[in-house]
Amino acid sequence: MAAARFGAAVLASILALATLASCNTEGDILYAQRQAWTDPNNVLQSWDATLLNPCTWFHVTCNSDNSVIRVDLGNASISGTLIPELGGLTNLQYLALFANNMSGPIPATLGNLTSLVSLDLHDNLLTGAIPASLGAVGTLRFLRLQGNMLTGTVPLEVLSLVLVGNLTELNVARNDLAGTGSSSKPRVTTVTQDALKIAS
Repeated sequence: MAAARFGAAVLASILALATLASCNTEGDILYAQRQAWTDPNNVLQSWDATLLNPCTWFHVTCNSDNSVIRVDLGNASISGTLIPELGGLTNLQYLALFANNMSGPIPATLGNLTSLVSLDLHDNLLTGAIPASLGAVGTLRFLRLQGNMLTGTVPLEVLSLVLVGNLTELNVARNDLAGTGSSSKPRVTTVTQDALKIAS
């Protein structure tokens, strides 16, 4: 009986340490991202690396396991690049960085965010191609990339999410993508799909 209680206590301690390590890792990632940004309005002032975990930071939401599931920094006047380490936020569901001055490419590592539901990077200064790796995020429902300077084409892997994934909104308008430029002919730059209705 005592051995079973001891075993349970050890297991609980290991789980607590794993959760703490996860929080610290996520905090390290977000703090590194903060260091890569310019924040003229100090909206990231609470992102303090000395705090136990990022769940106490403004604009960050965590689940009951103290893992980051949401980062909301839309229209925050932040500028800079997105670091590849963001792909390590394994439980992230919502990443909202719209209407800032984000520049550089969209990291291909965002394709590692297998719980991601919404990626809102619209109205920034992002350049380069849309990563094909985003096609691996089967949970993605909203992909809003309009109003950047993205080039190339929309990868087939991403387009396939409209057919076989959960993607209900894909917006790539106002970029420099092939086939979406200014023309007298209509161009499809936004795909909005209604949820499938099943007759009862």
